[in-house]
Amino acid sequence: MIPFNKPFAPPVGEFESYIKGIWERGWFTNHGPLVQELEERLKEYLDLSHFLYVGNGTVALQLAIRALDLRGEIITTPFSYVATTSSIVWQGCRPVFADIDPGTLNINPGEIEALITPDTSAIIATHVFGNPCDIEAIDTIAKKHNLKVIYDAAHCFGTLYKGRSVLNRGDISTISFHATKVFQTVEGGAVITGDADSSTKIDLMRNFGHDGPERFTGVGINGKNSEVHAAMGLSMLPYIDNLLRVRKQQYNRYRDLLIESGARYQLIQPGSETNGAYFPLVFDNRDTLLHVKMALEDAGIYTRRYFYPSLSKLDYVGKSNTPVSDAVAESVLCLPLYHGLTEADQNRIAGILIEQKQHA
Repeated sequence: MIPFNKPFAPPVGEFESYIKGIWERGWFTNHGPLVQELEERLKEYLDLSHFLYVGNGTVALQLAIRALDLRGEIITTPFSYVATTSSIVWQGCRPVFADIDPGTLNINPGEIEALITPDTSAIIATHVFGNPCDIEAIDTIAKKHNLKVIYDAAHCFGTLYKGRSVLNRGDISTISFHATKVFQTVEGGAVITGDADSSTKIDLMRNFGHDGPERFTGVGINGKNSEVHAAMGLSMLPYIDNLLRVRKQQYNRYRDLLIESGARYQLIQPGSETNGAYFPLVFDNRDTLLHVKMALEDAGIYTRRYFYPSLSKLDYVGKSNTPVSDAVAESVLCLPLYHGLTEADQNRIAGILIEQKQHA
């Protein structure tokens, strides 16, 4: 059996050494020393100005929206994980969907400007599967209309744009450290900003607004993460360069193996170096996708229709015209990709896929 994803875990003894220290200190949460160390080491590794470790990638988005005091309408992508849209709605704002580019699968900047109204406060764009958006075009539109920009960079650990981490872009970027991600802390996420005032505000907000033991500044929530989760992150750090190297090799091997598949690859944004977080294929139609998916599952190979459905189809959002996203969501399939996946596994997957595609 070949699963869709199998999280990499460091040697258990290395993790346990951190856990032993937690037990000895009796400090399990509330911004303990391991959380502080992880924040500093990730900030240095990714070359970031301000980095705040939080409970997960969803609360990171919610904190970002709240920190920028967004109201009214937020223009966003219909092709992302549901948390991108649900966070907007959860914070009392209205998602307005701009369709996606059929090549990059990211929000299409050419669709954004016509949707801007006096109620528009921001753009939230997802770097889909770790592939950077057309950042310059989005930033130009935002500056022209005085809009804030949040990048949902959940998949982007190790993704570079023009030689630097893509997390440096926008007013705020957010990332996920869920167990399925390239770098994981079991559960976790972060809020990244280049603005010191925003960082200070988010730091207060993630801890109930505590500004000292008996003082509160502004409304906050429990967005903290624990020493145990930070221990996993610190245990992962010595392996991350190799994890990224192997993941990129696997990604490129799929590209070489599947040239004859007839399916379409995601177009990588110029100037970018992706991290190989996912390998999506876009088929001609839904029936072909389902035929290939079933054949792979019959062989014990598990894939994922990611992202499906198009978020513009959710029952708690207004009607939108997003034909490209709708079509891609119906016909996209992500193949297994994880550290322990072997060349033989990839050869087997590609062989079955090509054979079934030819008979679909």
